[in-house]
Amino acid sequence: MNRVYNFNAGPSPLPLEVLEEIRDEMTNFKGTGMGIIEMSHRSKEFQSVIEETKSLLFDLMNLTPDHEIVFIQGGGTMQFLMESYNFLHTRAAYADTGVWAHKARDSAAFFGEVYDANSSKDRNYSYIPEDCLIKPETDYLHITTNNTIYGTEYWKFPEVKIPIICDMSSDILSRRIDFNRFDMIWAGIQKNLGAAGMALVILKKDFAKTARTDIPPFLQYKTFIEKDSAYNTPPVFCIYTLNKILHWIIKQGGLDIIEKRNKEKAKLIYDIIDKSNGFYKGHAVKKDRSRMNITFNLSSADEEKDFIEKAKENRFIGVNGHRLVGGCRISLYNAVTIDACKAVAQFMEAYRKDHQ
Repeated sequence: MNRVYNFNAGPSPLPLEVLEEIRDEMTNFKGTGMGIIEMSHRSKEFQSVIEETKSLLFDLMNLTPDHEIVFIQGGGTMQFLMESYNFLHTRAAYADTGVWAHKARDSAAFFGEVYDANSSKDRNYSYIPEDCLIKPETDYLHITTNNTIYGTEYWKFPEVKIPIICDMSSDILSRRIDFNRFDMIWAGIQKNLGAAGMALVILKKDFAKTARTDIPPFLQYKTFIEKDSAYNTPPVFCIYTLNKILHWIIKQGGLDIIEKRNKEKAKLIYDIIDKSNGFYKGHAVKKDRSRMNITFNLSSADEEKDFIEKAKENRFIGVNGHRLVGGCRISLYNAVTIDACKAVAQFMEAYRKDHQ
């Protein structure tokens, strides 16, 4: 099998052993004689997948019992709407760290007053603002823990006296943190946790009780909690792939090993950038650099285009920057191997020597 080095920002690579396990079960899930995507979502076989998946998340994240876990179609974009439709009563604050924060804030504006609690726009979103200005009667603060487009990541979370909702789509389960400090966490799973098409949503029970109930049932978190994510047919394949990835994380040694590996992977690439004498120009300030998405520029758009083309010729896929900002980006989600990172680091060094 001639597999490429996949550095796509999302959907992104899944571990090869997980893909092979999915392949082997596609026509016969646990001896049932049918695949997981063929069976009833109300069957005991699939219900056991849901229950086990939630149990694995509780264990891996060290969640306290006062949490609910639900699986919702639509991914992150759906959550931009749902979080605000449910919890925006008076006004909501958004940490302005880039494009995805904008999208969340602009979606919330359909349902009430929104404002920026801070912003790093003044330096083209190259850093994470440290302070938050919270207005009276603010219902929640929304943060994006990792910014895929600009390559920044929260290493110190805001200390505020209102609920915090976290979009963790691009760095969830990439490191050990205190997940219990947040009132709500959600993540589109297509970067670190499985197949595209679903959001994992984790809510504190007390916070969930503050949600509106005068909105359509399908858009209420209460509905998904009470119906155990099966109000209608749930995203079966997405939940199944999430389950497989959680087992894989445990098999690797848990979040501590995953974090150690992610540090090593990111260091390989950042060292090439830092030692390039300005040939590669990293976008994010060092203290706020993302381990998941390394963003950088070369001296010109033409040189960046050539770099991306040469990378593709060498089977390095997905190293182009986001269409809104250009440049280059190497995404290092959990399933990206250390060998892949060593290979692309060697390519970057060779490219520099040939062109500097």
